[in-house]
Amino acid sequence: MSMSVAAIGGSGGLQAMSGASTGMPPQQKMTSLYNQIDTNGAGSITQQQFTQAFQTLNPPPFFQQQGAGAIFAALDPNSTGTVSKQ
Repeated sequence: MSMSVAAIGGSGGLQAMSGASTGMPPQQKMTSLYNQIDTNGAGSITQQQFTQAFQTLNPPPFFQQQGAGAIFAALDPNSTGTVSKQ
């Protein structure tokens, strides 16, 4: 693993990002991953935090092909610069 979200959360974050089965429902996996990226507990993730996590989590090839910027833009369609947990 090139970057761990242990910087943002370890292999659990990688499993949540890759969709590997951890016995949790998908929404719970995403909540766990979100909480690992939102290290300061602000309730939102900035593009910088997302990009750092993207680089460290080693996401699946499909996400790597899209790139962190494109995925963040899809999560932030109003271009606010942040993404909330919802």
